[in-house]
Amino acid sequence: MTQTMLARTREMARQTPESRNRYVDFLRAASIMVVVFGHWLMAGAYFGTDGLEVLNLLTENRRVHYLTWLLQVMPIFFLVGGYANAAGLRAARRRQEPYGAWLRARLRRLLLPVVPLLIVWSFGAAVLLDRGIDVELVRLGSQAALVPVWFLATYVAIVALAPISLAAWEKWGWVSIIFTAVGACLIDLVSLGLGLSYLGYLNYLLVWGTIHSLGYAWADAKLGNAGARIGIALLGIAATAALVAFGPYPVAMVGLDTAAVTNSQPPKVTLVALGVFQTGLLLALEGSARRFLARERNWAATILVNGRIMTLYLWHLTAMVGLIGLLAVLGGPGLGIPVDTRAWWLTRPLWFLALVLVTLPFLAVFGRYERPHTDRRPHPASWRPVLTVICACAGLGLLARYGIADEEGLNGIALTLPLAGLIAGGVGGARWWERRRAR
Repeated sequence: MTQTMLARTREMARQTPESRNRYVDFLRAASIMVVVFGHWLMAGAYFGTDGLEVLNLLTENRRVHYLTWLLQVMPIFFLVGGYANAAGLRAARRRQEPYGAWLRARLRRLLLPVVPLLIVWSFGAAVLLDRGIDVELVRLGSQAALVPVWFLATYVAIVALAPISLAAWEKWGWVSIIFTAVGACLIDLVSLGLGLSYLGYLNYLLVWGTIHSLGYAWADAKLGNAGARIGIALLGIAATAALVAFGPYPVAMVGLDTAAVTNSQPPKVTLVALGVFQTGLLLALEGSARRFLARERNWAATILVNGRIMTLYLWHLTAMVGLIGLLAVLGGPGLGIPVDTRAWWLTRPLWFLALVLVTLPFLAVFGRYERPHTDRRPHPASWRPVLTVICACAGLGLLARYGIADEEGLNGIALTLPLAGLIAGGVGGARWWERRRAR
């Protein structure tokens, strides 16, 4: 099977047209890899005399907070998404494909890989609760493992709104991006300054929508040459530093439960500034990177990673939770080193290796869900995939926020909403429809 996959990957690499911007795919793969290893690094599991503790490296060592300016790479994923969605929407226009069909196709790629994750966690949590495992442990474990779905919920919403944001970019250009960035500033001002914290959740759309629209600018070659992009990076890093130094924003660019204000939950305007910095920096390297990716071996490796990228993203924390749980049951072998000590840092490569080995079976079993069955159904009415978006975002958001279980048992509403949305919205069921038609 491995040889077949490698052969298929090499063939795909050889067939890639020269016109494709391979750096887009490379950044998508690289950003997810940074997320995966960043999560694995920040979770410090320690098994001592009081049993298992799972500590956050960021709360144990404030000096690594600046490291999140590089490890918080969600802006890059939205940048890449903007580039890809601009190309996809314009191709759909040329084919005269309606919005409903385009959105359904995007949701099939994004949401169908989540289905096995929800099913496995539902059955696993039910078994653990039935065997008397403390509901708080189940809740915390599932909450940690399902952290990735918060991003997916946000990205799905941004994708659903992409035709509107792309039309705004095509009509008003940079004004449309400045408009959403200023909107993010105003939301911060009101939510933090007046204590109206619930308004801050609007920034999931405004902050990430701004970075997504920067992807449109990249796709339309509106970001200048390498020198201009370095200038953009300097502007972004200066704005980020100023906001942290003179505003209410912390240094860490990821959420911390111990912080009064966090930069990512919900996102703040600091992430717009950070995204501008990362965009300028990485796109200044685009020319060299594209020459590097022109080599078949390098491009084939990028294709190989992208072929399982959603599975890796969705399952890497489940693999970590499973490994920590198993080691705790066995008495904590390998977890007896205090977090953030010299010995702990020296053993991180072994920890990463162990997690890679544990994650590989998940990639092998669930990776096929990233290649959904060809959908030959008629174009749907636009409201149907939009219904899927609403249900999926609500359900996944609740799971990321509260976990899979509480004192009353499984969180049935949060688990049901995404699955019901896939069915009611007509996103799932393509194979069933084809079999029924063939009868």
